[in-house]
Amino acid sequence: MEVFPVDLIYRPWKHAEGQLSFIQHSLINPEIFCFADYPCHAVATDILKAPPEDDNREIATWKSLDLIESLLRLAEVGQYEQVKQLFSFPIKHCPDMLVLALLQINTSWHTLRHELISTLMPIFLGNHPNSAIILHYAWHGQGQSPSIRQLIMHAMAEWYMRGEQYDQAKLSRILDVAQDLKALSMLLNGTPFAFVIDLAALASRREYLKLDKWLTDKIREHGEPFIQACMTFLKRRCPSILGGLAPEKDQPKSAQLPPETLATMLACLQACAGSVSQELSETILTMVANCSNVMNKARQPPPGVMPKGRPPSASSLDAISPVQIDPLAGMASLSIGGSAAPHTQSMQGFPPNLGSAFSTPQSPAKAFPPLSTPNQTTAFSGIGGLSSQLPGGLGTGSLPGIGTGALGLPAVNNDPFVQRKLGTSGLNQPTFQQSKMKPSDLSQVWPEANQHFSKEIDDEANSYFQRIYNHPPHPTMSVDEVLEMLQRFKDSTIKREREVFNCMLRNLFEEYRFFPQYPDKELHITACLFGGIIEKGLVTYMALGLALRYVLEALRKPFGSKMYYFGIAALDRFKNRLKDYPQYCQHLASISHFMQFPHHLQEYIEYGQQSRDPPVKMQGSITTPGSIALAQAQAQAQVPAKAPLAGQVSTMVTTSTTTTVAKTVTVTRPTGVSFKKDVPPSINTTNIDTLLVATDQTERIVEPPENIQEKIAFIFNNLSQSNMTQKVEELKETVKEEFMPWVSQYLVMKRVSIEPNFHSLYSNFLDTLKNPEFNKMVLNETYRNIKVLLTSDKAAANFSDRSLLKNLGHWLGMITLAKNKPILHTDLDVKSLLLEAYVKGQQELLYVVPFVAKVLESSIRSVVFRPPNPWTMAIMNVLAELHQEHDLKLNLKFEIEVLCKNLALDINELKPGNLLKDKDRLKNLDEQLSAPKKDVKQPEELPPITTTTTSTTPATSTTCTATVPPQPQYSYHDINVYSLAGLAPHITLNPTIPLFQAHPQLKQCVRQAIERAVQELVHPVVDRSIKIAMTTCEQIVRKDFALDSEESRMRIAAHHMMRNLTAGMAMITCREPLLMSISTNLKNSFASALRTASPQQREMMDQAAAQLAQDNCELACCFIQKTAVEKAGPEMDKRLATEFELRKHARQEGRRYCDPVVLTYQAERMPEQIRLKVGGVDPKQLAVYEEFARNVPGFLPTNDLSQPTGFLAQPMKQAWATDDVAQIYDKCITELEQHLHAIPPTLAMNPQAQALRSLLEVVVLSRNSRDAIAALGLLQKAVEGLLDATSGADADLLLRYRECHLLVLKALQDGRAYGSPWCNKQITRCLIECRDEYKYNVEAVELLIRNHLVNMQQYDLHLAQSMENGLNYMAVAFAMQLVKILLVDERSVAHITEADLFHTIETLMRINAHSRGNAPEGLPQLMEVVRSNYEAMIDRAHGGPNFMMHSGISQASEYDDPPGLREKAEYLLREWVNLYHSAAAGRDSTKAFSAFVGQVELLERKMHQQGILKTDDLITRFFRLCTEMCVEISYRAQAEQQHNPAANPTMIRAKCYHNLDAFVRLIALLVKHSGEATNTVTKINLLNKVLGIVVGVLLQDHDVRQSEFQQLPYHRIFIMLLLELNAPEHVLETINFQTLTAFCNTFHILRPTKAPGFVYAWLELISHRIFIARMLAHTPQQKGWPMYAQLLIDLFRYLAPFLRNVELTKPMQILYKGTLRVLLVLLHDFPEFLCDYHYGFCDVIPPNCIQLRNLILSAFPRNMRLPDPFTPNLKVDMLSEINIAPRILTNFTGVMPPQFKKDLDSYLKTRSPVTFLSDLRSNLQVSNEPGNRYNLQLINALVLYVGTQAIAHIHNKGSTPSMSTITHSAHMDIFQNLAVDLDTEGRYLFLNAIANQLRYPNSHTHYFSCTMLYLFAEANTEAIQEQITRVLLERLIVNRPHPWGLLITFIELIKNPAFKFWNHEFVHCAPEIEKLFQSVAQCCMGQKQAQQVMEGTGAS
Repeated sequence: MEVFPVDLIYRPWKHAEGQLSFIQHSLINPEIFCFADYPCHAVATDILKAPPEDDNREIATWKSLDLIESLLRLAEVGQYEQVKQLFSFPIKHCPDMLVLALLQINTSWHTLRHELISTLMPIFLGNHPNSAIILHYAWHGQGQSPSIRQLIMHAMAEWYMRGEQYDQAKLSRILDVAQDLKALSMLLNGTPFAFVIDLAALASRREYLKLDKWLTDKIREHGEPFIQACMTFLKRRCPSILGGLAPEKDQPKSAQLPPETLATMLACLQACAGSVSQELSETILTMVANCSNVMNKARQPPPGVMPKGRPPSASSLDAISPVQIDPLAGMASLSIGGSAAPHTQSMQGFPPNLGSAFSTPQSPAKAFPPLSTPNQTTAFSGIGGLSSQLPGGLGTGSLPGIGTGALGLPAVNNDPFVQRKLGTSGLNQPTFQQSKMKPSDLSQVWPEANQHFSKEIDDEANSYFQRIYNHPPHPTMSVDEVLEMLQRFKDSTIKREREVFNCMLRNLFEEYRFFPQYPDKELHITACLFGGIIEKGLVTYMALGLALRYVLEALRKPFGSKMYYFGIAALDRFKNRLKDYPQYCQHLASISHFMQFPHHLQEYIEYGQQSRDPPVKMQGSITTPGSIALAQAQAQAQVPAKAPLAGQVSTMVTTSTTTTVAKTVTVTRPTGVSFKKDVPPSINTTNIDTLLVATDQTERIVEPPENIQEKIAFIFNNLSQSNMTQKVEELKETVKEEFMPWVSQYLVMKRVSIEPNFHSLYSNFLDTLKNPEFNKMVLNETYRNIKVLLTSDKAAANFSDRSLLKNLGHWLGMITLAKNKPILHTDLDVKSLLLEAYVKGQQELLYVVPFVAKVLESSIRSVVFRPPNPWTMAIMNVLAELHQEHDLKLNLKFEIEVLCKNLALDINELKPGNLLKDKDRLKNLDEQLSAPKKDVKQPEELPPITTTTTSTTPATSTTCTATVPPQPQYSYHDINVYSLAGLAPHITLNPTIPLFQAHPQLKQCVRQAIERAVQELVHPVVDRSIKIAMTTCEQIVRKDFALDSEESRMRIAAHHMMRNLTAGMAMITCREPLLMSISTNLKNSFASALRTASPQQREMMDQAAAQLAQDNCELACCFIQKTAVEKAGPEMDKRLATEFELRKHARQEGRRYCDPVVLTYQAERMPEQIRLKVGGVDPKQLAVYEEFARNVPGFLPTNDLSQPTGFLAQPMKQAWATDDVAQIYDKCITELEQHLHAIPPTLAMNPQAQALRSLLEVVVLSRNSRDAIAALGLLQKAVEGLLDATSGADADLLLRYRECHLLVLKALQDGRAYGSPWCNKQITRCLIECRDEYKYNVEAVELLIRNHLVNMQQYDLHLAQSMENGLNYMAVAFAMQLVKILLVDERSVAHITEADLFHTIETLMRINAHSRGNAPEGLPQLMEVVRSNYEAMIDRAHGGPNFMMHSGISQASEYDDPPGLREKAEYLLREWVNLYHSAAAGRDSTKAFSAFVGQVELLERKMHQQGILKTDDLITRFFRLCTEMCVEISYRAQAEQQHNPAANPTMIRAKCYHNLDAFVRLIALLVKHSGEATNTVTKINLLNKVLGIVVGVLLQDHDVRQSEFQQLPYHRIFIMLLLELNAPEHVLETINFQTLTAFCNTFHILRPTKAPGFVYAWLELISHRIFIARMLAHTPQQKGWPMYAQLLIDLFRYLAPFLRNVELTKPMQILYKGTLRVLLVLLHDFPEFLCDYHYGFCDVIPPNCIQLRNLILSAFPRNMRLPDPFTPNLKVDMLSEINIAPRILTNFTGVMPPQFKKDLDSYLKTRSPVTFLSDLRSNLQVSNEPGNRYNLQLINALVLYVGTQAIAHIHNKGSTPSMSTITHSAHMDIFQNLAVDLDTEGRYLFLNAIANQLRYPNSHTHYFSCTMLYLFAEANTEAIQEQITRVLLERLIVNRPHPWGLLITFIELIKNPAFKFWNHEFVHCAPEIEKLFQSVAQCCMGQKQAQQVMEGTGAS
């Protein structure tokens, strides 16, 4: 018996003890008997990540399923305990294997099995390496019975509940496992309840389930037992709930129950308290009652937010619900008597996590110092007050969605077991992915903030908060100061400051959920701080995500809610950062009330989605209740310190804080005013502090108590048309008569003035109230406030007062005119008001006109006052008269026009009177406007109204002087500015000046002094004025005339505006300095003229200087202004040149120009009234420009617009054509448009087509701005577009898509645009920095490289690094593909050499070497190919020769030489050439060389050691420059020959060689003499460096000149250098092999595929007799052979495509002939070389090159005598050589994929896998393209490999190959299968591969000859036989030589009757074929024999 019958041991025995005993003993002694050694059913452990130790025999035993099954059976028959004992070993040592075994057994014995599984499970719940796999297998494995899941669930519960009781870490692990197994729902439906409830609580905290819904369902399902379990759970997790200890004392923090979980559970329990037993019900109620004690860690607000004296919360439950929730939805459902059951669902209203509020004792909420407010009876006496006092639900649902997901994310679905995908991609998924983070647990956001801060740190942090909210006189800090401080602290080197920073930020974030409790002002400040933190980038990553999320969450709250305003204020603060978060902007834009956001924020968000800032950065302002409150507080702070007043004001202010919500957000038009840091009013438009400060103090208004005030606020907050009567009743009930004045004031100031949208609502309210007394109060209050505003300070930036005034005007009209009541003259005189404003100037008009317009607007609703009511019409006529004024601001004209439209009047039909010019009216005008700041002269002295100072000096009002600018004295044409002499005629010398009366000679000083002053200032002022005015003017004109096709109009308008702005700018810049300068110059001149001046004279001088300066300042100023204006015109023309060109260009093409971008913008964004129209600009708009021309600041107004200045009269010169960049862009735009037109309409909406359109838009934008930033943006878009394009789209469109992107990049690369270096650098940067998902798009990168758009050195380094030594799999795969495409494939990119991918290849080689066995798929083969291509000649030591060569190549393309280097190099080269050719040069120029070196040293000394041959870098540059110069000389010489064909070509050549040979000799000498005589390394490195440089220059030149490239200079350098360095000198002989290697490398890098223009010279170089001889004969050990073979392969590779497609143009024929000649030389002189490398050569020669291949295959060793193949009866198998294998030096198995080779070897040994043969064809086929279907290299390798294996197999059996021995083997199966299975193309290649082995007599020739004949004999169709004949015959009918093996095979075929060759039909298919066979037969066998054979077969 051979094998031990182990199965008998496994069978059931009768004697169970005996069987068990045997097993026990064998387990103890595995070395004697081990179950693992015998066949058994083994456990399948292949899924394990960490497999068990196989070599440990004790463990291996347990692999046997049979053993385990036997043991389980034994356990069932009474041996339970002993068997269980046996299992303790595997439980300890290989639990994973044991579990798998238990799960894989199908047994009916379950008791022990289940016990074991239960025992094992906890091991895998811990951290076992295989735990995930095992749990997954057990839960989801096929065929697992449901009981297994039950076991696992029980095991989990057991594991959690035993041992260290209820360990939360274990629970967390169980939850993770359950989530991974998708088993949570099953677990939560299981038992025991104690465990399940605990798990559910944790799951709900992690947002995997809605706890309240789950609890309700469970209670419904299980009733009391479950409720009992819940209570037990609560007692355990929160002992104090039944009045026990405080929670911290006896429980670790992790075990405490978060308050929201507690609240939810109690709510659910309370809901069912009515339906359970008495006892339970009582316990529940006790718990609810005690609940508040547990949670009374109610949070104090941060310091300074809440007024002090906040009473304890009104209800204990208030503490739990810090957010004001609809009392029903929140914890109020716990109120014991309440019917809370229906509300359990609404628990979402509860904030998701207030955990930290209750359980972190270190919360920043300490008891802060009380906030001192001037008045203690503050409106906010605790929030509790509000919620308890307000009837109805306060702002029902004001916080929807707080609890719907972590951080208020929308709940994605209601299935608690589906992990939440967060809804905001904008915050980079990972930030919140499956957020296990409780929002309160900020430790993940700031690990550093997780520390417990010391009390000092905490106090310091809080003190800063305190200061933000403080009022003076307490220490205060503005938000900006705090932010600056935080910025400092963040980057501080002091640890304490960093801690304060972390503490403050953490506190702020933790505080977020209490924000809804803050009063408005404090909330607003907090919002600004919060926004500022984002704006200043103080937080990043997680924290930034959280901050943005908070703002988003706040903005999602209902429009007008408190938190909404918080969001708006914060967003406004960081609006400039929105462009960095495009996806965030998308979320913002999708908010339902987005359109109600302030207008400027909408702009920022819309542009932000495209990652842009809005084109005009709007300074809109935002109004929130908080900003109003803040402004009031600041106004209060500014009130002068009269004590009683301050007190009263404060009362006013504190009451005002009850304004809870302002219903509108008003936005002013964007303005350019930038606000100073601390000007509070800027923060919001309608800032009512003006009204508050001015509230009339005389009447003491009785103020209602706070609760009444709150009720009033509440009534107005919730007022709507539908509840009007109800609210009126409420008001009547609430407010006593004495409080009505206060209500009227509240209504007008807090409501009407800032809520214009609700005016009609409030007006209806008054009507419904029907209280005439109250109406009167309201009207008086309105007038009072209007007067306050009319007399307020009218500063330019005071928008808020203007808005308030407009709003009050509208209201006034509504409660008077609209209700047919007059506006009495005593209350308000409208006409006089307009006149007064007109006289006082523009600022006043800005207030009054809109106000009057708003008042009159209501007249249309009146029966009495509607037009043509004379009172109304009189005012309208005054407005019409104003409208006619030239210098009235456009927006005021606009107001008047809108009013006319509203009143249905035509402005042209109004009758403007002469009121404004009526001087009498002026005299007795009652002032209603306060006097403005500047001194207004008496009205009678006013100059004519047309030149009011405001109009002529638009900018002066902003200067600091209080004086009014003087009247202009000169007209524009008066002053000649062509030289300073132009000043002289106008200089004013007042004859009354005392100084001149005393010293008339001093008058001469005046002119010089003024000229000098002008000269000093003119240039800086002119330049500055033009620079500032230019941009403004250009932008505005471009905008206004974008749709106007007439460039002349545009040009004139631009000049008008430019003159005006430049003059104004110059005037305000130079007046003050001029006064000073003239005065100083005069004083100096006077002083030097009167050397010894008395004090009296000094005084006279000062007086004279001051007066002269004053008199002539205007003149000097005008001179400078006009100089600036004259210069500005041409500058403007330059700026707008392209605009003009575009219009002309369009006209030439017969179309009207209009800017498409502006057109769409205007159409989509602009309201009808101000929208630009295509065509000419509207006359009204032109009028503005004419006005600019009429009133040039500083000059008298002119009415002659035709020719206002000197230079405009000349016609516009064509001097500057469009700049090149614009032309390039235009061409690009045209081409893109053509491409877009060509896209078929069906594809118009394809994403790629859309991407092209957006690309076009970006090109247009870049063209318009033409700056590098725009170009960079365009470039980035184009690169990313290319990378993003996948091949999914329509193929044609994809091609077009790529074409367009390349076209844009090529345009940018144009030398006239940004040039190659810049572009390539930027493109490479984009490639390196772009996102991983499309970084590795190999087609796109290859396209960019192929088009010369990538900086290869930089990219190569990046790629090498990004592979991370093989760890980054994506990068490795990508690098492999790229190397393959760029260097290996046939369509490889010509200009890329290995030098360009040096580091990448090096890294890949390293990865390949280190990861033997598990290298990435295909890497070894690729490296094999790369190596076979390059490595034949490469040593990759860093810094070795090869490195030197590659660095030389890359350095050849760097051009930034130090200045002067080129000249030095040229000088040295010239010197050397002269020395070289001089008579005294000596043999080998050695004397000349030493002289030259001396000269270099001399030069060095001369040039202060800036020597050229001093550093490597300079040597490199020197050689590069010399090479370039020599090449340049050759090009020049050859160009000469073309110009002068008669010149003698030999002379020309000699001229070129004159320099080249000298240069080569210099290199040779340097190589010989560098380093020590014995130091070969330096010599070789230098040689490689120089060769590399020449190669680099050549490649660069070849790239640039393309077809103009000349080979001559390079050929000469290489050939002469080769000869020089192969001279018979000892020093050269020692380095000869390295020299040859260097040359081989050089020639390989310059192979024809890379530099086709160099191919003839290259062929000449590699076939040079010296080179061939050195490589193949002289170098010992045939070391040169592989390198030379590589060069020949390079040559064949280049020829292959041309030969394959028979494209033999004349140049190719010459090259082909040259190649044949080289092969003939090799065949004659080095046949062994061809023999050894025949395989590699045939691999790359196309199948149709028969003669070329025959030349190679005919080679045979020179020491062999070939037997004559025609010898009759030649016995081939008797030849002595026939059993010797030939040498094949090519690694032919390298191309086989590893798996293929493995299967092949296996098939040859065992004929398995059986599918090998059937899969063979598909393995060889690579495409369906005829002619390229098969992998030729693989077929060749397969044939040769199988053949060699077959020969070895036959020899092993002791026989030799012959027709009989080669049959019936796996080898022949493969060949026969191929012959039958392949199609014609494949079979042809296969037979060719066999024929390639038919060479000189050797074992391969013999075997393959037999194989060919066997295949012929065994063929199952004649087609195969015909193809075999074709393959042999086509090789025989070409010119000789013919390979010997081919001849003997063919002769055997036609001679041996066994093959019946002559019987086949194909032999006789046509007469000429028949003739051909006869002639071949006669050649092969002689006429007679041939005749016999043919006839013999015929006879048979």
